[in-house]
Amino acid sequence: MTCEAEAAPRVTVDPHDLALSDSNVAQLNWYHTSTQPDWPTPYFDPAAELTQETRQRMGGDSHVIRWAERQRAKALHVGTYEAAIHNMLRRIDDQGDRGAQFYLYRVRLVPTLSVRKGWLIDPSNFVGDVVLNEVCSPGTDVARYLNYHEDPGALSLALGRTAIDSTQRVAIPLPSKEKPPWVVEAIGELDSASVIAPAPTGSRPLGRRRMPSPRTNRARELAASLARGLPVNLRWQFESAAAFGDDLVPADWACYVRGVVDLILDPARVLGALDGQLLRQLRAGQSGSGEHI
Repeated sequence: MTCEAEAAPRVTVDPHDLALSDSNVAQLNWYHTSTQPDWPTPYFDPAAELTQETRQRMGGDSHVIRWAERQRAKALHVGTYEAAIHNMLRRIDDQGDRGAQFYLYRVRLVPTLSVRKGWLIDPSNFVGDVVLNEVCSPGTDVARYLNYHEDPGALSLALGRTAIDSTQRVAIPLPSKEKPPWVVEAIGELDSASVIAPAPTGSRPLGRRRMPSPRTNRARELAASLARGLPVNLRWQFESAAAFGDDLVPADWACYVRGVVDLILDPARVLGALDGQLLRQLRAGQSGSGEHI
């Protein structure tokens, strides 16, 4: 009807979603992706890396302390496997995390946790933050919400760190023991393609546009061919993650891109890798607070 995203049709919750049952919430596996190798960190100090100059610009130590308290008050988020992978692609696309190592976490919740009745429309603000005590009253550990942004239509959870019993972690995308045919062919094509870019086009000096090299153009075509086999709402974010530059090694790029595709099209392999990881127990020493991701 209009070009405004706010007025676009919205998805709703599947009435048969297992997570709608309060008793199932703690029995299900939940997932999260992060660039942090120890999510959620035992002792989250959002002000730890602030320089003295930044502290002064924020108004001094008293303002920094209040800011840190607000950061610690934000909820953690977990959701479906699909939502976790979608979150990784979104962060690569619009949060500057291209090239970062991501980790997939399987999250088990405390069996005795208290769940808020019903579910909420996605309560996140424009940067994805949810203040925990605004969705969970005292004595409530978890709030379900309809996720509009990642795996739209699925239920995700806003929760505090004390609701997490244990996690398992694997670095993603997974390395491949053998190179699939697509990877072999892509490496061969890119290795043989020229890295010399055509002369800039345009008649005015300030309007002359630098053209990509044949190798970069071919990499874009290869990525686009893979994207066509993905769910439509993941394609542009996948192509952002698959961005190529002539400074990249073709073999590394091809293996990475194929690995990202496998996260979407071959989840059984990823879940199997998680099965083999040790549990990290979080219930002991629950003094750590919530962490903004």
